[in-house]
Amino acid sequence: MNDIVRDKAAIVGIGRSQFGRFLPDSQLKLGATAFKGALADSGLERSDIDGLSLHMGWPLGLDYDQIAEAYGLDVRYVTQMWTHGRFIAYTLQHAALAVISGMADVVACVTAISFTREREILGGPGDMEGMREGGGTHGENPPYGLTAPAAGAALAYQRYMALYGATSEQLAAVPIAFRKHAQLNPHAYTYGKGELTLDDHQSQRMIVDPLRLFDCSLISDGAVVILVTSAERARDLKQKPIYISAMQGLRSGRDEFIFAPRGMGLNQQSNTRSGADERDLTVYRNAGIERDDIDGLYTYDAFSPLPLFVLERFGFCAPGEAAGWAQNGRIELGGELPMNTSGGLLCEGHIGGWNSVYEIASQLRGVCGERQIKNAKHLQWGTAWGDSLIFRR
Repeated sequence: MNDIVRDKAAIVGIGRSQFGRFLPDSQLKLGATAFKGALADSGLERSDIDGLSLHMGWPLGLDYDQIAEAYGLDVRYVTQMWTHGRFIAYTLQHAALAVISGMADVVACVTAISFTREREILGGPGDMEGMREGGGTHGENPPYGLTAPAAGAALAYQRYMALYGATSEQLAAVPIAFRKHAQLNPHAYTYGKGELTLDDHQSQRMIVDPLRLFDCSLISDGAVVILVTSAERARDLKQKPIYISAMQGLRSGRDEFIFAPRGMGLNQQSNTRSGADERDLTVYRNAGIERDDIDGLYTYDAFSPLPLFVLERFGFCAPGEAAGWAQNGRIELGGELPMNTSGGLLCEGHIGGWNSVYEIASQLRGVCGERQIKNAKHLQWGTAWGDSLIFRR
């Protein structure tokens, strides 16, 4: 795997639309804006794009053939995922594998989201997943009134609090850090709304105990497009390549739940917890680096507990330590391990997590201004459910 994948594919173009709430543009138009931006950024032409990897499937998105037709593409490779956070890495990994294998020359990873247009399906009466009898994959349980994704993360953190003595006040360190980052990002939805304080966090209404308002991601609209090609071709393009050094896949099984550490799911709780699983540390070996070489960590932060669970999943701290470890600016810019430096889903916008991929590329290009991680060389995307990619400049 090391020789097949390491540094063989690269991000060569990034584009984005405006992020916001109740934007007038359709998903198709938001995506077109981001697509044009990525082409201009890369110096490629529309005719160069012969692959699509979409993170915008039913019921929250468009089908691949609609994208290809509307954007005037003639593609020979397509993959399409549901618009779930756990398929971000998967979508990008498929693009990388397609160009490495020669199935495509340049793949456009596209996500376009209109959450505020489709708000009824997020825990409302039109939510076909959350309202199904057996419950949804985020831990939704309609008989108990849990019809939105926050339920699973809330229950997991309740269990975490009971086991380790963590508190809601400690949880506040996550949105406080990410709001600080968003204040340095003019693209962020919360830009200019001021820093978040502990009192601000604690005074807000409870959504699902113990998650308060600022522990839950923004509901927003927007689009991001990432262009991926082979390392060989990338060297001749407009931007310096951002190499994909290693990747590992989504985890699933009896011990897994997407909003909890391994073994702490809603139905498969274990009485014991161990440190980071060696399988989850494979990504560092495949990249040829040590975990300490990571200059910044990015994750799907739909809810505040998730970044804490990621820290433990990848061994940055031991089980039960993350809530305390994240205090005192440790995950902020200038801290020991900056996380989600654009503001993430909590404070920049919920673009399925692709806003963080855009940020990773920007950081490794060194163009993030006040929020730049100094001398950033290796950045990691990793989630609470174990998938990961490592990028390098």
